[in-house]
Amino acid sequence: MNSMNSQNEITFDSKAFRRALGNFATGVTIMTAQNEKGEKVGVTANSFNSVSLEPPLILWSIDKRSSSYEVFAEASHFAVNILAADQIELSNKFARSKEDKYANVDYELGVGQAPLFKECSAVFECERYNIVEGGDHWIIIGRVVSFQDNGRSPLLYHQGAYSSVLPHPSLNAKATTAAEIFPGRLYDNMYYLLTQAVRAYTNDYQPKQLASGFRTSEARLLLVLESKTATSKDDLQREVAMPIREIEQATEILVRKGLMIDTGNSYELTEQGKASAQMLYQIAESHQEDVFGQYTDADKALFKKMLKDLIGI
Repeated sequence: MNSMNSQNEITFDSKAFRRALGNFATGVTIMTAQNEKGEKVGVTANSFNSVSLEPPLILWSIDKRSSSYEVFAEASHFAVNILAADQIELSNKFARSKEDKYANVDYELGVGQAPLFKECSAVFECERYNIVEGGDHWIIIGRVVSFQDNGRSPLLYHQGAYSSVLPHPSLNAKATTAAEIFPGRLYDNMYYLLTQAVRAYTNDYQPKQLASGFRTSEARLLLVLESKTATSKDDLQREVAMPIREIEQATEILVRKGLMIDTGNSYELTEQGKASAQMLYQIAESHQEDVFGQYTDADKALFKKMLKDLIGI
């Protein structure tokens, strides 16, 4: 009998097993809860998954050795904060063992006093539904009672490293001949060519920018402020070229994130804001090189001059 048991046992190199599992790309979440004593916990986890639509159930798992488990087991509710692509620092903070993970973190309390983080990709507030044993982990099942869908590009985790979402190249196949793109006389119409060129350029560029975790309005604000083309708040709408309501929402978010400061008459980027703008410029310049790398410097200089002439600068 013992011989049969030993033959049936399956053993893996745990590190190799973890590496193989790492081929499955996941989102990154921070699970949060608070018990009746007011003890708050939060852990970074990528084991989140959906279970059922009717009733709305989700699950995640926590290591049995985790010091946070007791609070999750005691709390009536917990929250699933699905991190946006620009929340790597927050992910790292809650992945480490430290006494006060919530220090200097902006959050509000949801159902059952579970902490909810702002500017996440999505947030699910859950009533504890069941806890099931699963090997060296506890599987915690929650019934979703409320959720927020903020539409931000999510942070991903793949093969031990953070990653981001980009559309698959095959979804962006282009027509192969000019006739397919520009039917009839439109081929010679400058307005049509310009609008189609902007559309094509944006279709390729915007997903790369959104993958940073910033919305278009936020990214434009960071780039404009870094370039110092807007010296006052009145200049922002002209330079950002978006509705004032979107600009106001974006400035509020960027100030709250500590990326810029409201000086009264204008806004100034913090060091963290300048770093974010630099990252966005690198994305923009890389895409620009992809698109225009085949042209000579003289061609590019002439094209830029023509665009600036059209703009009136």
